[in-house]
Amino acid sequence: MIFTQIMDYLQGTSSLAVAIRLVIATIFGGLVGWERIIKHHSAGIKTHALVSLGSASATALNIYLALIPGLSADVSRIPAGVVSGIGFLGAGTIIVTGRKQIKGLSTAATLWVTSCMGMAIGAGYLEIGCVCLVMVGFSNILLLQLSNRVEGYSKYMSIYIEVNKNRGVTKLSKFLTDEGFTISSMIKSKEKTLESSDAGLLLDLDLDKKRSHTEVLNMLGELEYVNYVEEV
Repeated sequence: MIFTQIMDYLQGTSSLAVAIRLVIATIFGGLVGWERIIKHHSAGIKTHALVSLGSASATALNIYLALIPGLSADVSRIPAGVVSGIGFLGAGTIIVTGRKQIKGLSTAATLWVTSCMGMAIGAGYLEIGCVCLVMVGFSNILLLQLSNRVEGYSKYMSIYIEVNKNRGVTKLSKFLTDEGFTISSMIKSKEKTLESSDAGLLLDLDLDKKRSHTEVLNMLGELEYVNYVEEV
């Protein structure tokens, strides 16, 4: 009974209720950012907290304007602007490396979801905001582990490898063929290699069977003409 009364109050339009919702949005955003920062991503606690707070504030303002008598306010305009604005912010976290790796997609998506969570809390949908927080954690922690496990045993693999220029490419091609791997593409990388005597290659491999990608990387790293290898 008391819980229901508290929720009803927090979902109201009084200044104190809105202020409390803004605090909740900031805390929830910070929790999402905490998960990001412990994994050394660019957008951390402060960024996610501010995104959630800003979205909640914009939504609360939108509701406030809509309730003013005689003022014809479009209740969808400000939230639509928030979603578009966060899209630009998230795009700034996405980069494509010289090894054709795309980094920052999860952070951009998390920022966007955090803004939606903030809007839900700002509008008074606290239950939805709580569910959103839980599902963000579920996606970024549990689903990430599942994804890594599935990808780690996929029959398809992309690697960046640095081999000695002195017949290293030929030896590598022969080794992969002998192991039963199929090279679907091989591109010379333009990135500077660790050793000037090496050539950097981007390879797409079709494995002969399901293997641990870690096992394949260790196997390649032990070759005498290979000085560096990583999955991309």
